[in-house]
Amino acid sequence: MEPILTVSHLQKVYGAKGSRTQALSDLSFTVEEGEFTGIMGASGSGKTTLLNCISTIDRPTGGTITVDGTDLTALKGKALSGFRRERLGFIFQDCNLLDTLTGFENMALALTILGTAPKAIEGRVREAAKLLGLEGVLDKYPYQMSGGEQQRVAAARAILTRPALVLADEPTGALDSKSAGQLLRQLSALNQEEGTTILMVTHDAFTASWCRRILFIKDGVLYRELRRGDLDRKAFFAQILGVVSLLGGDSADVL
Repeated sequence: MEPILTVSHLQKVYGAKGSRTQALSDLSFTVEEGEFTGIMGASGSGKTTLLNCISTIDRPTGGTITVDGTDLTALKGKALSGFRRERLGFIFQDCNLLDTLTGFENMALALTILGTAPKAIEGRVREAAKLLGLEGVLDKYPYQMSGGEQQRVAAARAILTRPALVLADEPTGALDSKSAGQLLRQLSALNQEEGTTILMVTHDAFTASWCRRILFIKDGVLYRELRRGDLDRKAFFAQILGVVSLLGGDSADVL
C-alpha cells in the first residue's frame, strides 16, 4: 500500500538572484494512512513553508508532493482547487468560522459546496458533532462558543468531506491549556478510532506529545525523527523536549 503522503526531494526558494532564501532543501519523508504525525522546528526552520506547500498554498521550487496517489505539483487550475477541496482538510490557528452561520451551518458548508444532498449533510454533520462532542453548539453562532468549541467546529468541518489527509497548522496556538487539551484529545480520538490521517505543525512540545511520530525540521532539511511506540505521553513529551533543546526551540510548556 502506498503512503497517503509522499514528499520527495522537496525544495522551496524565495526571492530572486542576489536575495534568495532557501526555505526547504531536498526534504523527503512519507506519512502512512492512519498516522498522526507532528512537524516541529525552531522559527525559520521551514515547517510552515512545508505545510504551505503540502496544502497547495505555495508551489515548491523543486521536488514532488504526492497525496493519495496524486502528484500535487502536477495539478493546476480547477484540478488543483478541486483536489484541495475534496481530498484535503484544514485546521488553522484561527478557526476561520463564518460569524453569520451557526455551528451546524459552518460544519455543513464544505459539503454544501460539494453539492452533497441535504439529507446526507444532516447525517454527516450530526455524526461529526457527536465524535467531537459538539451536539450542544450546533445551533449557536461562533460568538456564543468558547475558543475550544470554535476550534472543534473547525476540526469537524475539516473531516466532513472525508479527506485523505487533514493538515493542522498550530491548532492550539490561540487556546488556553484546558481548551487545547480538549481539542487534542478529540484529534487523538479521530486518529485512533476513525483512522483519520493528520499532519500537524506545532512549536509546542505538549501539543506534539499527542502525536505518534514527530519529524523535526532544521534549516529546511529533516533533522531527526521520533516515534512514540509504547511510550506513555509523559515519557514521549520528555523525549520531544530533549530534541527541542538541541534545536534551540522555545517550548517551555509542561504537562
